[in-house]
Amino acid sequence: MTTSPLALHGGAPVRTRPFPSWPIFDATDEARVLAALRSGKWGRLAGDQVAEFERRFAAMHGCAHAIAVVNGTVSLRIALMAAGLQAGDEVIVPTYTFLSTATAVVEANAVPVFVDVDLDTFNIDPTQVEAAITPRTRAIIPVHFAGQPADMDAILAIASRHGLFVLEDAAHAHGATWRDRPCGSIGHVGSFSFQSSKNLTSGEGGIITTNDAALAESCRSIHNCGRVPGGVWYEHHVISGNYRLGELQGALLNSQLDRLEAQTATRDANGDYLAARLSSLPGLHPQARPSWCTRHSRHLFMLRLDAAAFGAPRSAVLEALQAEGVPAVGGYGYPLPDQPLFRNKAFGPYLPDRDRLDYTRVACPNSRLICAEQAIWLDQSTMLGSRADIDDIAAAFEKVHAHRDALSPHASAGR
Repeated sequence: MTTSPLALHGGAPVRTRPFPSWPIFDATDEARVLAALRSGKWGRLAGDQVAEFERRFAAMHGCAHAIAVVNGTVSLRIALMAAGLQAGDEVIVPTYTFLSTATAVVEANAVPVFVDVDLDTFNIDPTQVEAAITPRTRAIIPVHFAGQPADMDAILAIASRHGLFVLEDAAHAHGATWRDRPCGSIGHVGSFSFQSSKNLTSGEGGIITTNDAALAESCRSIHNCGRVPGGVWYEHHVISGNYRLGELQGALLNSQLDRLEAQTATRDANGDYLAARLSSLPGLHPQARPSWCTRHSRHLFMLRLDAAAFGAPRSAVLEALQAEGVPAVGGYGYPLPDQPLFRNKAFGPYLPDRDRLDYTRVACPNSRLICAEQAIWLDQSTMLGSRADIDDIAAAFEKVHAHRDALSPHASAGR
């Protein structure tokens, strides 16, 4: 196949079949949701679907408590509020992650302090975490990016030395394990998302996991209009709102959860196989897998492209891969501190002392390099394919590399 011209130049593409679609559902999902619909108990307080899912999800993670909420941004914010953050407290977050990791901090009226990521793992660099700690620092949010556990040995040690709260952002890490412990059970609190792209989805939704009974009670109160569990209905104790998950989503999550274990095993095996195939090509660096990653959820299959070593820039490689039938993308356009929101400090009513903040001076060379030139993503549904599907992905990369000299007309500066 590598001798055939690139599909960009009129050759036959490596594949024309689509990869597995997402979400996956069948009659069991329909039956669960229909039963909840017909029950007439659509709200979390009246039904039993969300409560059942909370019990199952907590047990799967070895946690005593799980609180289901409307999305994974709210779950982060509620966890920070439950931890007792005050206005102006600082929270350390990675520069390479989705916006919500940092905006949840702002919406808790706290200050995101950005730290660069490791170039090989894409996860927060613990050595830089320590350097970013100030007397105002109260928490660290390690993100298990793409579904690979962060360096929790180092993060927990730093947190212990400085008395910091650890909130795991496990939005990508459903089913992932760190030293055989489920992500979301390692820090003080875990936060997950069930948004439509996630490995476990109900379209929207989120959940908080913890083994701390006091934190769990606080989270339950905040997610339920500030009520105290078991207390007077129209008595509200903390600033809050209604962040409860609905019963139809709970029903769908219960049926989707039945598939998660097998799907995670498939994604992880396929990801390891593809990483081994691609590592032999010059300039391709799949996300490094440290020994503590005992299971990778592969929400994303990620790699870095060294354009000089590969022989073509990312923009041209992506265009060629897509023409060959592989839905590869470049991911984030720039790191979080370079987003207009942070450059302009457009925080609305939050952080009234924002004048002291200057996000234009954040040093994150690794994240900027990854965003501008190197990152290549494949989403989790591609990792649910057959071994033949994964071989097609590898074959497309091999074909593009073999024809790298023909890609110069497709290059665009900086991408």
